[in-house]
Amino acid sequence: MGARKHIAAQARKDAQKNMYFAKLKGVPSSPRKMRYVVDMIRGMEVNRALGVLRFSKKQAAADVEKLLRSAVANWETKNDRKAEDGELYISKVFVDEGVTMKRMRPAPQGRGYRIRKRSNHVTLFVDAKTTNDK
Repeated sequence: MGARKHIAAQARKDAQKNMYFAKLKGVPSSPRKMRYVVDMIRGMEVNRALGVLRFSKKQAAADVEKLLRSAVANWETKNDRKAEDGELYISKVFVDEGVTMKRMRPAPQGRGYRIRKRSNHVTLFVDAKTTNDK
């Protein structure tokens, strides 16, 4: 690796030390279905978002709830303290398209219809409303 790339990589690495996030990769549902759930909680306070996800009928809500709990645990680990009520909120959350498995389904007259089984990757960032400088 060249010096310029090494410096840029180190800068990215240092910037991520101040971010609190969790990633969920290869979820076997389409990105469109996952975005419906993610759009419900974007920008919300963490405890309220957990309540919304808990009582949502969408199957993807269970995956996002688990991811949100992981992001909060990452924040607590990096800050060496528990999060209080109303302190954390979801700063950024986005859904990217994952790999697509391609399958064939038998169709009339010797044809085959293509089935695309989509997957997605979810990245969720949490942040504190009041940032305390140490």
